[in-house]
Amino acid sequence: MNERIRELVKQATTIEEHKWGVSYDNFNKEKFAELIAKECAEICLEMAAKCAGLPGDGALAKDCAYYIKKDFGVEE
Repeated sequence: MNERIRELVKQATTIEEHKWGVSYDNFNKEKFAELIAKECAEICLEMAAKCAGLPGDGALAKDCAYYIKKDFGVEE
């Protein structure tokens, strides 16, 4: 597993404490999926920025980011 995936897992995990002093990790699968979709959309937007000033001006990359967010129900 690469380091970026580990970071996203960490962001999607909370530690819950119980009254007996026992704690455990609570992994939120939905949050993890949302973070991955956001990460993919961000890559598209970075590609669009690199295309600024070129023919098409990165429109396809911007569309890619839009549809990733739309299809996965990711809010801005």
